[in-house]
Amino acid sequence: MKHSLKLTAAIVASCLTSLAFAADATTSMRGIDVAAPSPAPEIKAYAGKRPGTETPVARTFSTQPPVIPHAVENFNDINLEGNQCLDCHSAATYQKKKAPKIGDSHFVDRDGNKHAEATGSRYNCEQCHVPQVDAPPLVDNTFKGDAVKKPARKN
Repeated sequence: MKHSLKLTAAIVASCLTSLAFAADATTSMRGIDVAAPSPAPEIKAYAGKRPGTETPVARTFSTQPPVIPHAVENFNDINLEGNQCLDCHSAATYQKKKAPKIGDSHFVDRDGNKHAEATGSRYNCEQCHVPQVDAPPLVDNTFKGDAVKKPARKN
């Protein structure tokens, strides 16, 4: 009886100690309380300036969509009524604006049919093509990528 009383007391003490540790505020890897709202990130400025003034950013692997080398903060939102990216990058205007033409794959729908205009599934440019900001990397990274060679452009 004496032995089981000591065992019971040890178990109760262990449980109470565990509860005391569990009552402490749990912190995230960022060092803040998990229940606390995350602070808003600092707004970063786009690395590029006006369209047409920046050199294209080299791709790091062969299937990478090109990134946007210029600021887009003053552009209108892309919606069903308009896509300001196409003012410079469409098949009809890219030569006059001296801008890269959107890829041929943007004119092919899911069924393989070719169209004269960009298809609906390729209309939201910033879904794949992203503007760049001047920000330090979040984690150390040693990724080098492929040595992507740009094929000769056919006009």
